[in-house]
Amino acid sequence: MKNLKLSSTEFSHGDRIPRKYGYTEKNVNPPLEISGIPDETESLALVMDDPDAVKPAGKVWDHWVIWNIEPNTSQIGEDETPPGAVEGKNDYGERGYGGPNPPDREHTYKFKLYALDNTINLPPKSTKEELEAEMEGHIIEKTVLEGTYAP
Repeated sequence: MKNLKLSSTEFSHGDRIPRKYGYTEKNVNPPLEISGIPDETESLALVMDDPDAVKPAGKVWDHWVIWNIEPNTSQIGEDETPPGAVEGKNDYGERGYGGPNPPDREHTYKFKLYALDNTINLPPKSTKEELEAEMEGHIIEKTVLEGTYAP
């Protein structure tokens, strides 16, 4: 039974992400709420990416890569890194959150939350690909929150 849920008080699933969370605006992460975490969860990981960037950028653009979020975390505040969590490198070449910045049209952004049966042993500045390799075989449950953003 899938109970893991990710939501935001700033936008509903499939709705527009407010402008202030954009890369050229305030560039802070939106507040997120987490519920339904499986009991056997050792840590949470979160990836925000933009699959619509494949055409203009030639790849899925990674905006936020974060792992070792405590399993009892029920929310991530606006412009907040959860205590003890590790942020990896986004495709802007920076550590931490890099907001939406579509170059051509409205894009759909995916916030993917993973409940893991382990903790991740990766150095800061690791990439989404490195995180996904470490998570393989350890994902208990996954959920996705989608939002759109237009230039």
